[in-house]
Amino acid sequence: MSEFRPVEGNFEVTDARFAIVVSRWNGDITEGLLRGAVRALERQGVPSGSIVVSRVPGAFELPLAAKVLAESGRFDAIITLGCVIRGDTPHFDYVCSECARGVGEAALVTGIPVAFGVLTTDTLEQAQIRSRDDEENKGEEAALSAMEMASLLQQLRG
Repeated sequence: MSEFRPVEGNFEVTDARFAIVVSRWNGDITEGLLRGAVRALERQGVPSGSIVVSRVPGAFELPLAAKVLAESGRFDAIITLGCVIRGDTPHFDYVCSECARGVGEAALVTGIPVAFGVLTTDTLEQAQIRSRDDEENKGEEAALSAMEMASLLQQLRG
């Protein structure tokens, strides 16, 4: 069998620029996600001047802001952060579905990675666990995904 070298992303993105779009709804949770995302970027050597944070009202508004930022040509990847907690009405399902669809569409339409760091939990406690300042922080995971995809696309595009 012939040897091949897979093309994979990594976290060596110190020259890349990142936009973070964070929802104000469930702000205690989303601020924790934001801290995790920034911590991950800075730990990998991304200077704070290469990170731009934009705020939107809620998770439903994340895709449009992500798309506009991606279309600007100023960023190598976008990170979306939000939190939707299940309630007693179908509102949860509509917001989660449209948010996920829109974030994915923003990436596909623009060709810029858009990481999905939106919590969709059944309880506030679940959201709190996923936004703490520890290894479970999903904002940090979204930032790592954005860095890896930015690196991969740089390689694929040559």
